[in-house]
Amino acid sequence: MKKLLIIFSLLVLAFVSCDKVPFEKPKHLIKENKMIDMLVDVHIAEATFNHVKYDTLMAKTTSADFYYSILKKYDVQDSVFEKSFVFYASTPRKFEKMYRKVMNKLSEIEQGYSGRKNELLEFDAEK
Repeated sequence: MKKLLIIFSLLVLAFVSCDKVPFEKPKHLIKENKMIDMLVDVHIAEATFNHVKYDTLMAKTTSADFYYSILKKYDVQDSVFEKSFVFYASTPRKFEKMYRKVMNKLSEIEQGYSGRKNELLEFDAEK
């Protein structure tokens, strides 16, 4: 959890800074598309954890368990993720574009679960 706070503190710092890249490109940088997918999973994990954290079956589970499961899924070390995150966040305009893609994917997932996606497809077919 402390690592997450540090990452988001660096994120805020990056948004306040200029567009000049203050961090050098890490040796093992996660590719942009993979990073977007990982960020989508991070947001889903956070939402899931916040939803089930009061469940007695999940009492011993921490948010770190959710984050490490994402790292395991993508076979990425936590240090590589952190360095990649800081590097991308150090260029606010590019990071904002990446986060728009993250939000779009999350919206698509939400529409898929709510049934709205099918309604939208049917509406388009009627035109």
